[in-house]
Amino acid sequence: MTTTNETVTTNGAPVPAPQQRLAMPRLAPAYYQAMIAVDRASRQGVDPVIAELVKVHASMINGCAFCIDMHATDARENGEQDHRLVSLPAWRETPWFTARERAALDLTESVTLLTQGHVPDAVYDEAAAQFDEAELAQLIALIATINAWNRIGVSTRMSPAAK
Repeated sequence: MTTTNETVTTNGAPVPAPQQRLAMPRLAPAYYQAMIAVDRASRQGVDPVIAELVKVHASMINGCAFCIDMHATDARENGEQDHRLVSLPAWRETPWFTARERAALDLTESVTLLTQGHVPDAVYDEAAAQFDEAELAQLIALIATINAWNRIGVSTRMSPAAK
C-alpha cells in the first residue's frame, strides 16, 4: 500500500497529481506574458547546457515538480546526459561537471537559498572568475527567473503531465 497526503493505492498505480489551484495564464495574463518575456531575456547569452542545469538544480532545491520535469526534458533534448541530471543534488561529489558549470551551480544554490547565508563572496568570486561580467549578469537573471517560475509552480500546484 502506498500512502500520500490525499490518495491511497493498493495496486501500485500512479497517484494522481494534486489538483492545480489556479491557472496563472488565464487569471493573470499580463503578468504571465511578462514572465515569458523575462524568461526569454534571461537566457540570452547563457550557454544552453548551463542554463538547463541551473533551471533543473534550482527547481530541485525548490521542489517544483513541473519545472524539474520540463527542464530535465529540455536538457535531454539538448544532449544532456541522465547521470548528470540525476546527480545535480550531489554535484560537488561528482567528477563530471566543468569548472564553469560548478560555479554556476554553486551560485544557483546561493541565490536560491538566500536566507542561508546570502551569496558568499567566495561563491560570487568563483562565478566572476568563470564568467565575464555580461555572462554573470545574465546568469544571475536566469537564476532569479527560474526561482520566480518555481514559486509560481509550487504555489499554484502545477504538476507535470502523466507519462
